[in-house]
Amino acid sequence: MLHSLKRYISASILLGIIATIIVSCANMASPSGGDYDFDPPKVVRTSPGFNATNVKSGKIVIEFDENVTIERPSENVIITPPQKSFPSITTVNRKVVIELRDPLLPNTTYTIDFTNSIADNNEKNPIENFSYSFSTGDIVDSLAISGKVLEANNLEPIKGMYVGLHSNLNDTAFTKTKFERISRTNESGLFTIRGVAPGKYRLYALNDANRDYMYDNPAEAIAFFDTTVEPASEKATRNDTTFVDKDKKIVDTIKAMEYTRFLPDNIVLRSFKSNFQRQFLQKHERVQNKVALYFGAPTEMPKIEPLNFDKDKDWYVLEKTLKNDTLIYWIKDKDVMAIDTLAFKVTYLKTDSLNQAIPITDTLNFTDRTRRPVKEEKKKEKKGKNDNEEPEITFLKIENNLSSTWDTHNNISLLFDEPIITDSLSNKIRLKQLKDSVYNDVPLILEVDSLNPRKYTIKNRWKYDEEFQLEIDSASIYSIYGLWNDRLEQKFKVKSEDQYGQLAIWVAGVDTITSFIELLDKSDKPIRKSKVKDRVAVFKDVAPGTYYARIILDENNNGMWDTGDYSQKKQPEMVCYSPKVFEIKAFFEHEEQDPWVIDPSTLADQKPLEITKQKPAEKESRKKQMEEKEEKENQQNRRNNNSRDRDQNRNSNRGNSQYGSQNMNNQYGGQY
Repeated sequence: MLHSLKRYISASILLGIIATIIVSCANMASPSGGDYDFDPPKVVRTSPGFNATNVKSGKIVIEFDENVTIERPSENVIITPPQKSFPSITTVNRKVVIELRDPLLPNTTYTIDFTNSIADNNEKNPIENFSYSFSTGDIVDSLAISGKVLEANNLEPIKGMYVGLHSNLNDTAFTKTKFERISRTNESGLFTIRGVAPGKYRLYALNDANRDYMYDNPAEAIAFFDTTVEPASEKATRNDTTFVDKDKKIVDTIKAMEYTRFLPDNIVLRSFKSNFQRQFLQKHERVQNKVALYFGAPTEMPKIEPLNFDKDKDWYVLEKTLKNDTLIYWIKDKDVMAIDTLAFKVTYLKTDSLNQAIPITDTLNFTDRTRRPVKEEKKKEKKGKNDNEEPEITFLKIENNLSSTWDTHNNISLLFDEPIITDSLSNKIRLKQLKDSVYNDVPLILEVDSLNPRKYTIKNRWKYDEEFQLEIDSASIYSIYGLWNDRLEQKFKVKSEDQYGQLAIWVAGVDTITSFIELLDKSDKPIRKSKVKDRVAVFKDVAPGTYYARIILDENNNGMWDTGDYSQKKQPEMVCYSPKVFEIKAFFEHEEQDPWVIDPSTLADQKPLEITKQKPAEKESRKKQMEEKEEKENQQNRRNNNSRDRDQNRNSNRGNSQYGSQNMNNQYGGQY
């Protein structure tokens, strides 16, 4: 029996060794392929050659030392002169093939700017700023013009905007003919127009929706440079650093390298949309006791004349937006309310095919689709009487912006649900201040909004720690339709001085220009505005937090930023950003010792990166990318192997158990 037990133990050990060998064979790891390739593809040959002259064919073949791919050629490849028909661009193994579909122009330099779109097929190492040029004449033009395009009102870099040149210096060239040379801005708003011949040019930027490379739609965003540009080149030097280690931490040598610098290379174009918007009547409608006109863009005040009731009636209260694109006529005459369908002759401006606003006169009918038939109204009233139900009271709603804590710079806003009867309104709204445990009436300034007759503003000089109560007694205010208000009572307390910080921003360089400064939050949204007086803008009672600032050079002194107009050669008003971050602390006065020098020549780099929405793409090194990719693959392999190990061990244990039981039963007559 002892001998049989030894045989059983030996067999079990042997099975364990075999299972271990099987599992080890199953744990197949990815074989190491050595160091990764971080070098971009290299050009082996081109047909025609680089900077070839007297080229007759529009087919170009560029061959590389490894297989390549091209990413979104229709977006990333810029061909100049601009093409009416976008060329065919394909990759076949190591070759990129371009076939121009437009006929070649005589004595013209063609430049194909691939930007960073060509990369090797495996590791995706891109060729940075790769371009190819040839000429149909005897000379290849090689000058270049570079710069940046920014949003004029907030200095945001603009991606994907065309920038073009005209050697025709007439103003109409931009609106009548397509660009001669073009480029397109990258994610940082940067552009480079290549293959430019010596001479003088006008420079423009265009958000070209229809891709005709001219400003033929006044709704497109544009930019134009005030003066002509004349490209040139000069010899320059830059430092070329070599490193001892691959991580580039230990410097080996620094050499001064000569290169050709193309000028100008620092142009800033400020993009804007003109005030032009296509004017048209979008829709008209009647909803109960009001009729409304909706226009597709800001417009002049239209003329509206009743056709089926007396036009001399005082029949409406008008509510409108600032630029008249929405007009609401609240009907206050009962006889007019009773008419099912109101007819008007309306004269308004409409944009024609030549982009001119011309007067149009339409006859418009306004029918209330929500009105119930008279029979249904009577049936509803009868049902209420039979059931002895009291009608539900509908109050005149009053929206307000009050809260329990109140800022010193706020005004109280009241918005009524319907236009109101304004007789002695100031006596019906009461502002009370708490003094010696008693709320006493204080004078208030009540103003009606110039556009919205339902909106009122209460102004007061709020002082720190004061407590107030706003009261409106019930049934004291009536709408023009007979609704009366419910009681309104709201207490609030003005914040204390130690809950605020104070900020003064001194500026220099704008002594002769009216200007104002906007205080911005972390999302670049303006939260406060202050006019610059005697070279300083003061912001009183600012909530603690992090702020940024921009200044608007307000040329027409209207307190707002104004856009440009190409037809008048008017640039948009200048906006500059402060490089400083303002950390406002509670109960602290923040005043800059050194003035903020306003310098429009530094626009390209002014806006703080923290509040820039169009941030440059973070270009991770290829080595880091591949190492992260390899680590992810190894983690996945380990997870797969661990899962396989568990499955193998379970199967092995199950087999050992079955074999052992069977062997023991055979040896010892089924005792186990």
